[in-house]
Amino acid sequence: MLRIDCPWCGTRDEAEFKYGGDATAKRPPAEGDGAAFYEFVYDRGNPKGWHQEWWHHVAGCRQWLKVVRHTVTHEIRSVAKATDDVTVPPA
Repeated sequence: MLRIDCPWCGTRDEAEFKYGGDATAKRPPAEGDGAAFYEFVYDRGNPKGWHQEWWHHVAGCRQWLKVVRHTVTHEIRSVAKATDDVTVPPA
């Protein structure tokens, strides 16, 4: 079980959160072609190492968070507000 340190609610169990995906993926512009949107939705990497992710605190404050998590060990390096810049350590 992961323990996520919510900036608003404090440390909580993973069960209170919902994974929201890759926080580094950039949505293509609305006027872009279908191929770019297809790649954004379906063509995702499977990173090994440190990764920036979206997590939603659904059973708490309902805020979106940026979490830097290691995809192999599940260690959480940092948790920040959705609007904050975060640093991802090198893999």
